[in-house]
Amino acid sequence: MFQTILYIKSTICKSVLTAMRTIQALFFFCAVTAMHGCAPKISGTPAAGNPTTTIRVMSYNLHHCNPPSKPGFIDVDAIAEAIRRQSPDIVAIQEVDVNVARSGKIDQAGLLAQKLNMQVFFAKAIDHDGGDYGVAILSKYPLSNGKVHPLPTVAETKGEPRVLATALVTLPGGIKFQFGSTHLDALRTDTNRIIQAEAINRIARSFQHPFIIAGDFNAVPGSKPVAILDEQFTRTCSPCDFTIPVINPDKTIDFIMYQKSNRLSVVSHQVIPERYASDHLPVVAVMELKQ
Repeated sequence: MFQTILYIKSTICKSVLTAMRTIQALFFFCAVTAMHGCAPKISGTPAAGNPTTTIRVMSYNLHHCNPPSKPGFIDVDAIAEAIRRQSPDIVAIQEVDVNVARSGKIDQAGLLAQKLNMQVFFAKAIDHDGGDYGVAILSKYPLSNGKVHPLPTVAETKGEPRVLATALVTLPGGIKFQFGSTHLDALRTDTNRIIQAEAINRIARSFQHPFIIAGDFNAVPGSKPVAILDEQFTRTCSPCDFTIPVINPDKTIDFIMYQKSNRLSVVSHQVIPERYASDHLPVVAVMELKQ
């Protein structure tokens, strides 16, 4: 009986020792693989052996943070929350007031960046009401080489000056892409939008890195300005859901596009039904960038 008990105890000890060695081996394996980049992939961070990085892109015309249902009222928090809910990596925003009297002399671009913990690059298009008015880029990741590209207008049309804002975005691991935010002419005729689209195509050809552009193009699919941009870019939607007005929308004028390249592809595209904060619906696209 005593020998039997000793045998059982010995067997149990060997089993426990084997289990402990197995657990230790598993911990060692996990530590080694984590050090070598084998941990689960996080959005925006390339995993070892995976050739693509995911980018969540948003475009939003802010209407200077004035909800259309409340004339004269400025609600930066509503815009910030609309952006936050989509958790974008990069955002193109238009109709942005910086130190403009109508919106209380606040820096809307800087304030949104602060509220969202993002970097910002603002591009002034015109003087307005004692301050600056234009477009901007918000980014979770470092921005560099920010540039303001004036877009042409035909003098006789008396069109409002427009710009393209561009910046170089550096993702984790040093992967880079060019990003742009713009807002084309709003006149009824396509005259200025056509030459502005042509200018954007020329600017795009000067970039060395993959280029994503987003904004309010004030032109619908099938129009001449969009057809010109289609020569150089691929839209993230086709067909494209309506983006304006926010109640019973009937037109698509807000787009995300990427320069034709074998390094960029679209995973998804969505128009967000946010109907309070602005007079435009925000647009979100998930894209993949090959390393």
